[in-house]
Amino acid sequence: MSNTNPARGMRDFLPVDVRKREYVINIIKEVYESYGFEPLETPAVENIETLMGKYGEEGNRLIFKILKRGEHEKTGAADLALRYDLTVPLARVAANYKNDLPKFFKRYQIQPVWRADRPARGRFREFYQCDVDAIGSGSMLVEAELCAAASEILQKLGFDDFIIRINHREILRGMLNAVGIADEKQADALVAIDKLDKIGKDGVLKEFAGRETSEQAGIKLLDLFARLAAIGNINTISTLSEFIGEDEEARAGLDDLKQILEFTNLENIKIDASLARGLSYYTGAIFEINVPDLAGSLGGGGRYDALIGMFGKEEIPACGFSLGLERIVFVMDERNMFPADLQNSSADVLVTIWNKETIAESVQLANDLRSQGLRVLLYPEADKLGKQFKYADSINVPFVCILGETELTTNKVTLKNMETGEQETIERGQASEKIKK
Repeated sequence: MSNTNPARGMRDFLPVDVRKREYVINIIKEVYESYGFEPLETPAVENIETLMGKYGEEGNRLIFKILKRGEHEKTGAADLALRYDLTVPLARVAANYKNDLPKFFKRYQIQPVWRADRPARGRFREFYQCDVDAIGSGSMLVEAELCAAASEILQKLGFDDFIIRINHREILRGMLNAVGIADEKQADALVAIDKLDKIGKDGVLKEFAGRETSEQAGIKLLDLFARLAAIGNINTISTLSEFIGEDEEARAGLDDLKQILEFTNLENIKIDASLARGLSYYTGAIFEINVPDLAGSLGGGGRYDALIGMFGKEEIPACGFSLGLERIVFVMDERNMFPADLQNSSADVLVTIWNKETIAESVQLANDLRSQGLRVLLYPEADKLGKQFKYADSINVPFVCILGETELTTNKVTLKNMETGEQETIERGQASEKIKK
């Protein structure tokens, strides 16, 4: 007997799961479009050279490669890969269609991505990302707007305890310089710092040692992060300014964060100097959204001004934010945040079949009710009424329209409320109005 489970790290979505996901997606689309973002879709498969080298050492290992057809299947050679995120494909599109896109291009994209990761609580190998990006401007208004849009989405979904953590790649670089970490070791240090919330302080120091990065430098950084954790944004900026000294690029990063705070005016934004985000294409401000009861984030992003230039001659400024649909749905499920009606059937009413001779009449009644805006389920065969009621009840259909011999001769229907058990015989033309009420 063959295994009926989906591949590890992948999932099937039953109707109630799909309704929950669509509920979240519809709110995300509604908010993004209210900010002027346009929809975009890209292929699930990209050329492997499009993806490799864009995500850093960790990311390269997690790319799902597709073997070349024929003899190459034996050698392991790959020329294609499943997309790892939606940002690199966007950069490719921006470079490929630069003459067709507006100067300031704002897009959202909601599609699945794949990572050869180790499945864990709330973490999967196939998952949806809900990305929003703005291309063409280096203004911090872009960052402020992305944070505001993400915050509005989560508030509309019912979240009231999330924090938007922000930092800046140049500030991180300035901190690494300040503790004496050499340029060639800074990428390794950032990978280790990015794991702080997962492996803790001791784990980070072990990573520093394993990557031949100064443990003493790591201790200084961790001490700084601990000091900053308990103070507000203004004091954080002051402390970081003193720590990084006269490093001009790092001080410019601090100025960027000041502008973002000024433009957003959101109370739930916190500067977090330990936020690193592992993707190597970030060049400026970076963000992450966290809630208390989830290890990891609900979403994140940042500025990546050099990425599009990798696909063309011109460097184009860009910034984006990605919400993790799976994580959001997971937390909302655990907290019972979804509206109760999402658990209900996808039909408002079930129309019964009395016998084979009356099938055409039942089909006509179902069509009439559909034409009046109702979602109608037609029982597929003649059967005892008790069985038809039991089926409607099992899938949470709230009403049943009974079309039996008496109803057919009088041009009426009997409407049964499945919640109360009450039945009422009415004119056929009144059925839609009664159900809608």
